[in-house]
Amino acid sequence: MVVSEVDDDFLVATDLHKSFDSVLAVDGVSFAVSKREIFGLLGPNGAGKTTTLRILSTVLRPDSGDVTIGGHSVLGESDRVRQLIGVCPQDIALYAELSAIDNLVFFGKMAGLRGGEAKERAYGILERVGLTDRAKGAVAKFSGGMKRRLNIAVALMNTPALLMLDEPTVGIDPQSRSHIFDTILQLRDEGMTVLYTTHYMEEADRLCDRIGIIDNGRLIALDTPRGLKSQVGDPDSTTLEEVFLNLTGRSLRD
Repeated sequence: MVVSEVDDDFLVATDLHKSFDSVLAVDGVSFAVSKREIFGLLGPNGAGKTTTLRILSTVLRPDSGDVTIGGHSVLGESDRVRQLIGVCPQDIALYAELSAIDNLVFFGKMAGLRGGEAKERAYGILERVGLTDRAKGAVAKFSGGMKRRLNIAVALMNTPALLMLDEPTVGIDPQSRSHIFDTILQLRDEGMTVLYTTHYMEEADRLCDRIGIIDNGRLIALDTPRGLKSQVGDPDSTTLEEVFLNLTGRSLRD
């Protein structure tokens, strides 16, 4: 399927392929993400979600296909694309020996902010993610949930138009998970576009305006959560796991 770009599409991925040796990790993936949308990539571990996200964020070059973000190609205009995006990786990417505020100021300066501007921005984001009272605390002493929230804060330092989140709630406490959900929804309501990868069905159902289900490197379905469930049965009683089982014949949590 080739997705054509329209005025409301902020991200357009077209026929992406990526192999690692003999493993085809991404196999012809195409989709578009509208402005001010939370778009979910839902699939089991190893389905191709992270590889797709790394292509979208200019970290990996696809073997074929292209992506435009804000009208700019990740292949030919990667520097311009990086100015538009914030990326929160699945692995924690923080300096444990530094404080929360020092981490944010450091990454803010890496994004081109001046010292005073970076510090002011950092304190505002710490308030957003609920970590103001731990601003000067060493990250090494943070809980897993606090580190996840700070990881998201780093991705917000350059005020991105598009926020990419790769499995941001893996292994965290319910309170931090709920806070992350509230933050994402607030960012969307303020005008940010969000791309969210997960293998947790309830997260995708709760957060996402539309969901692309990915398995074995291929996008096998794309619709609203209710639309996906309507393909299987009563959308008020059908789950996304049942949708996935119907499409693939195996559990989403494999």
